[in-house]
Amino acid sequence: MTLIYFVSIYRSIKMTPFIKKKDIKKDWYIIDAENAAVGRLASYISKVLRGKNKSTFNPHIDNGDFVVVTNIDKIKFTGKKFQDKKYYKHTGYPGGIKQTTPAILKEKNKSQEILKLAVKRMLPGGPLAKKQLTKLKIYNGEKHPHEIQKPKIIDFSKLNKKNLVRN
Repeated sequence: MTLIYFVSIYRSIKMTPFIKKKDIKKDWYIIDAENAAVGRLASYISKVLRGKNKSTFNPHIDNGDFVVVTNIDKIKFTGKKFQDKKYYKHTGYPGGIKQTTPAILKEKNKSQEILKLAVKRMLPGGPLAKKQLTKLKIYNGEKHPHEIQKPKIIDFSKLNKKNLVRN
């Protein structure tokens, strides 16, 4: 008797359907990074790139949106991270470890690499993450060539008062 009851309840439970590739709609968002905290901004961007802000999120499907970030040269770190934080990479040869800091990257006019590294390290590893990272567009000034896509403006400073760094 209990087995029949369990089977009838199990059959009445419906599963959430997976979204098909043809049903995926990719939106465009624009974020102004002026005085924004790097880690908080990277965390938000990685969620949007993966599609975790949508109700149709699946970890194995590229369901994320495009993100355009402007004013990247005015991005800020909290505390002493601007001088103390170190990025390491290895060339593959013995003794080939290289390190750099955000201050050095900013001197070389590579401000976009700071945010790109932060977002890349918040995405899971693998081919899908590399594909999702290509949907991140970073620009130094206010101008960007994506006006045709009609991006929705996200006021990152209004999402949380801690998102802005006041120095």
